[in-house]
Amino acid sequence: MRRLVTVLVAVVVLAAPALAKKPPVPLAAPAFALPARSGTVVLDSLRGKVVLVDFWASWCEPCRKSFPWMNAVHQRYAAKGLVIVAINLDKTRGPADKFLEEFPAPFTIAFDPNGKAATAYRVKAMPTSYLIAPDGKVLEMHAGFDSKYAAALEARIAGALSP
Repeated sequence: MRRLVTVLVAVVVLAAPALAKKPPVPLAAPAFALPARSGTVVLDSLRGKVVLVDFWASWCEPCRKSFPWMNAVHQRYAAKGLVIVAINLDKTRGPADKFLEEFPAPFTIAFDPNGKAATAYRVKAMPTSYLIAPDGKVLEMHAGFDSKYAAALEARIAGALSP
């Protein structure tokens, strides 16, 4: 009996950390209305779609890798309902326009020179991406860019787009 109690206590002690962890609850994506290359982009108007919001800057070296990847993802998934909104954080538009000459983007480009949207999203690094579900909840967030993470994010995008 004593051995059985010892085994049960050990199981409870070892399982406690796993039991204490709750699955993450998606948070609502902060709303924004920002000037875009043409017009204004309003996050609330994209409700019902899967949205990849990406914060970037012209001086960001990893952004030079993320833009070609976002172009490829846009090409593969836009027809299935993915919307990409890349939000530039440069203080003036000139450096962003120069970056976009080198890395053209067929997806929506918005501008947040005051950083209000970036503050609402708690952006700490460039680039930082948020995958937002059709109901407006954040499914995933990632700071920085590397090809290993990009493959996992693309799989998550594909999964979010599946019925």
